[in-house]
Amino acid sequence: MRYKHPMSQPTQIRPPIEPMLAKVAQELPTGEGFLFEPKWDGIRALVFRDASGVTLQGRDGKALNRQFPELEKVLVEQLPRGCVLDGEIVVAAAGGLDFDALQQRLHPAPSRIARLAKETPAAFVAFDLLAAGGASTMALAQSERRLRLERLLGQARAPLHLTPATSDRAQAQDWLQRFAGAGLDGVIAKPGAATYQPGKRTLFKIKHERTADCVVAGFRWHKEFTEGVVGSLLLGLYDDAGVLQNAGVTSAFSMETRRQLALELEPLRANALQDHPWKDATQGWEPLRPERVVEVQYEHLQGERFRDATVFVRWREDKAPRDCGYGQLEVATPTELAQVLAGGRKSGPRP
Repeated sequence: MRYKHPMSQPTQIRPPIEPMLAKVAQELPTGEGFLFEPKWDGIRALVFRDASGVTLQGRDGKALNRQFPELEKVLVEQLPRGCVLDGEIVVAAAGGLDFDALQQRLHPAPSRIARLAKETPAAFVAFDLLAAGGASTMALAQSERRLRLERLLGQARAPLHLTPATSDRAQAQDWLQRFAGAGLDGVIAKPGAATYQPGKRTLFKIKHERTADCVVAGFRWHKEFTEGVVGSLLLGLYDDAGVLQNAGVTSAFSMETRRQLALELEPLRANALQDHPWKDATQGWEPLRPERVVEVQYEHLQGERFRDATVFVRWREDKAPRDCGYGQLEVATPTELAQVLAGGRKSGPRP
């Protein structure tokens, strides 16, 4: 689907539009003029409100109305015609944001979507304003767009929310630690003077770094090779009962390292299946005797598994496999998600 450049249509914006993107930063930027917001762990979406109703557009340009019918109804009721919002679709649960529940919406049958819309209703968190009153606001500075967004959503009611924002770096640093307990993904830093630039990585995303020591309990061959090149390492963590659980994978290696891993791990393949805790599910992977430990960087733990592929940090020859348990993992202090969402009514000091 081809994107239309919005600046060629100053008085009316129609989907699809490519959203503005962010690049990874290791820490919050210093200096004046930044606006900081929580990074929501959901599905990116643009909302187009026109005379015919609402279009929910995903990051790939495709409509999301079918997947989130409960949001379509709310947004039609609450948003004035002629506005376009950028934000995130999320599902809030008792323990914070529930990304798994959100993903279940993407491909099921209409009957299941209707059921899930009632059981795990979605919310929309707005963090930018692309148009108001039928006119584009994308040429305005981020700080001005934020002010207009606050005015537009001043009376918004759940499940429509305004994201919190601040220009206070110390407060943003506090959010980076504290909001992890609500399941949020980090902090976004926005240059206050910047215009909205579709498809450009002009924002900065800063995530809370976490590491874990894991047992290497197996591996998969690289998908393009039969043998001799490792594709990913299978990671294990011991639970409270002393059982090694499958916790996820790490796979970001150079081709040279992948070949070296195949040689390095070969001795651990001998008799690996005999007492392996996962021997009843060996299809598609090669078991290893669980004797080596690796340190990895991860973002989220979903249940007993890392939600995304982890990043290899180093081997831990000094670490005993039995010391690699769930107890080592950082547990974020719970934060009431309602408090985070309520913070959107006041954006704090201005940039």
